[in-house]
Amino acid sequence: MNGAGNDFIIINNMVEHLPETCFPTLARTLCERHLSIGADGLMIVDAPLQGGDYRMLFFNSDGSLGEMCGNGARCICRYGYENGLAGEIQHVETSAVRLDAPVVIDGVRYECSYLELGDPGLPHAVVPYPNLAQADENALRELGRKIRFYPEFPKGANVNFYELTGENEVFERTFERGVEDFTYACGTGTGCVVTALTLMGKVSGRQVRVNMTGGQLIVDVDLQGSTVQNLYLTGPTNIVCKGEVTDEELSLNR
Repeated sequence: MNGAGNDFIIINNMVEHLPETCFPTLARTLCERHLSIGADGLMIVDAPLQGGDYRMLFFNSDGSLGEMCGNGARCICRYGYENGLAGEIQHVETSAVRLDAPVVIDGVRYECSYLELGDPGLPHAVVPYPNLAQADENALRELGRKIRFYPEFPKGANVNFYELTGENEVFERTFERGVEDFTYACGTGTGCVVTALTLMGKVSGRQVRVNMTGGQLIVDVDLQGSTVQNLYLTGPTNIVCKGEVTDEELSLNR
């Protein structure tokens, strides 16, 4: 499936009963675009442990375990609904805020906000970047890589570059931790950008349009004072294919 171009492989482990130890290898193998199916990440649907409808395990394409994924959550909720795992309102178990965290890269100071979304927190750096759509791809990638490993961020960070392009409208590009490159979209990154801008008073927090390479998401931020209570992401999901994996590079009996 993909959500605004952020693409995922989904495996229902309540049917397959694979050992959790094999998931990092599965992610690394199946997410390699030139040698297998190809995806930004692997999502495992498994039995709930804490009273939810089901559990979501998210693995980045490098095999590392991620805390969660916003576009992935939108896709997996459609999967859960269409496969009878949950109703229209779902409780999905997954494995959120410090602003004003400027970074200094190669002697240049960049304004930056640092946020953690969810529990456990998924780390995001939010960085304004003028003329983002026309930015040099290689230079932006190198800057994203350096901020991603910035030593002040204890878990590293997904790096979200943004530019305000209109009233309640933003253009964004995300350098994703675990993918180690730009992705077409990042739901949690989009949410963090709009959250930071809302807290700074630069957008209203209602029906904020965020444009990315893969399309547009609409974000609504539910604030109580300076605390984020709820975050709503609205956008497309697309089921690309369903089938059986026959990749001969995998040996699940190892």
